[in-house]
Amino acid sequence: MKCHRVNEVIELLHPEWKKEPELNLMEMLRKLADEAGFEGRLEDLTDDVLIYHLKMRNSDKDAMIPGLAKDCEEDFKTAILRARGIID
Repeated sequence: MKCHRVNEVIELLHPEWKKEPELNLMEMLRKLADEAGFEGRLEDLTDDVLIYHLKMRNSDKDAMIPGLAKDCEEDFKTAILRARGIID
């Protein structure tokens, strides 16, 4: 994991962990993994799962994932024209 990923995980984890200080780190990670629907072993949990779950944890259930929202088009016609390079 690159340094910026470590910093991002810590930055996102800190406020959520402060809400439940009675949990140790492994309990908190297990809780987050369970919430995210991760069914594997905890050591197989990726930083991507943690980051996206922590980013989306307190958002609306139907909210767009932050990394995908920037590429989302309002309608199909605009998406096709942009993909073909006809419009910017």
